Amino acid sequence: MTPLSQAIVQTAANPYLIQPATIVEKIREAEGIDTYRLRFVDEQARRTYRFAAGQFNMVYLFGVGEVAISVVSDPDESESLDHTIRVVGRVTKAIAQLQPGDELGIRGPFGQGWPLEAIRDKDIVIVTGGLGCAPVVGAIEYVFRRRSRYGKVKILHGVKTPHDLLFRQRFDAWRRQPDTQVLLTSDQPDKTWHYHVGVVTELFEQVAVDPARTVVLMCGPEIMMRLGAPILIERGVPAAAIYVSLERHMECGIGLCGHCQMGPYFLCKDGPVMSYDQAAPWLGKVGV
Repeated sequence: MTPLSQAIVQTAANPYLIQPATIVEKIREAEGIDTYRLRFVDEQARRTYRFAAGQFNMVYLFGVGEVAISVVSDPDESESLDHTIRVVGRVTKAIAQLQPGDELGIRGPFGQGWPLEAIRDKDIVIVTGGLGCAPVVGAIEYVFRRRSRYGKVKILHGVKTPHDLLFRQRFDAWRRQPDTQVLLTSDQPDKTWHYHVGVVTELFEQVAVDPARTVVLMCGPEIMMRLGAPILIERGVPAAAIYVSLERHMECGIGLCGHCQMGPYFLCKDGPVMSYDQAAPWLGKVGV
């Protein structure tokens, strides 16, 4: 059984079950942004929990509420589970007060992840923008831990300011991987910035793409996807070979509450990862 099918079986068994997990490490990424390394309290939960890169959990703070957060660790890491959380509201503000030894609840995993098994032997172009790179971090780690299974890897990441650049050490480590190109850009640089200046789509000019063997993984602001995907399509990459990770307000995780509806889709179960040809008609439209 694949990690994704195991995740589906587990979630289907009881999608409302909350498993307590201890914070074993809290890693500061930037002001107001931390990665929480969690370990399930229950030993059986540690043995049976499986997820696919790109899926998310509902992270629950007892007595406060829960919030949808992408899993950023490698799917084969069984002892711990990483979530990068930015303070944006009531629940995340309360979570930010926690320290190692405190507990959170985990409900999930939910949604569709990146098609990493289906794209073996392909070249991979990863395009991310702003603080939206967390959903693809687990996928990148997955690929590099299995480097021989994939072709060339190109990582293009854009931020507004250098202060917004998360995972600096990871970017440095990824740059040292074989057949890998890492390009960074900022559209509001300061004196410390030594990379490209501009928006992330400008980096496409620095990347050679073989359309017949290229798959694109894209996450970040929707305007970046709406502007960036057509450029890649013009270069010959099929729309069905471009995958986007979309963000909506998710509350239930199982397609019941309707908060994450986008056209005919519920992103908590039909997404958050979808092919661009599925998502394109609905991107940027208000009220769908």
